[in-house]
Amino acid sequence: MRLITDAEVAQLVTMREAIFAMTAAFEQFGNGAGSIAPRVRASAEHNGATSTISMLGAALPAAGVLGAKVYATVGGRFNFAILLFSARTGEALAAIEANEITRLRTAAATSVALKHLARRDAALLAIFGTGVQARAHAEALLLTHPFQEVWVTSGSDAAGLAHFIETEFGVPARAADAESAARAADVIVTCTRSTEPLFDGDWVKPGAFIAAVGASKPSARELDDTLLARADLIVVEWLPAAQSEAGEFVRAAPGTIDPQRVVELGKLLVHGTPYTRRQQDIVIYKSVGVGLEDVALANLVWQRAQ
Repeated sequence: MRLITDAEVAQLVTMREAIFAMTAAFEQFGNGAGSIAPRVRASAEHNGATSTISMLGAALPAAGVLGAKVYATVGGRFNFAILLFSARTGEALAAIEANEITRLRTAAATSVALKHLARRDAALLAIFGTGVQARAHAEALLLTHPFQEVWVTSGSDAAGLAHFIETEFGVPARAADAESAARAADVIVTCTRSTEPLFDGDWVKPGAFIAAVGASKPSARELDDTLLARADLIVVEWLPAAQSEAGEFVRAAPGTIDPQRVVELGKLLVHGTPYTRRQQDIVIYKSVGVGLEDVALANLVWQRAQ
């Protein structure tokens, strides 16, 4: 069994390649090839501190692999690892440090949704948050769509991230307040650990695409009921995970989310669910992160490592 480090992952796979891998994975899943193992968590307290172990995974026999991601949460910090197995022999193929995979796959999956669900004339991107995923999403979304400007808000170093975007990608960027960003943006991506909505859903303009990717616990949410009710379409990675893990679903008032307006990303990609975007439609992509993404990208890493 091969041990692959985060440093190796960073050398083996680019963000652009991760985007291609996520597209293929969701297309396979949309066609019924593969299954996803739901996330399970176990937490314990000791000496006033809480430690949590979490697990999720997927079986992708058409791609030749099975896998599980395990991660520890201690003191608000995450550390990820993936075990990858052969779907043909059951052999353990690799143990992969997966902090870099998690960074890549989350943003790459959002990029797939953006490509298929945002308006083609979207010009202004607003990013809520300034952490690892905010930076990763800046990279992935700017690779996918020719935004003319980026506004950064709701983080500890909005000006710093804006400077990074201008320097690395040559796109004008600046810090902005939450209301201004929510009102002006054609595309909004939220990459925070907020437990309460980040902005008033009435501020979002018709035609906007919103990707909420920062919260994956039922107690946390980044979008309010107003925006969820306004949405013409809500896209999720896997419906059972969204219904059990997304605070936007779990904490929404009864009747806020019409089940007929909720679809899985894979079904859209393979045209299993018909949808034609209208210019004024508000479309939400709600991500909690699923094992399909981790195992698919781990498989690409494994193939490259041979």
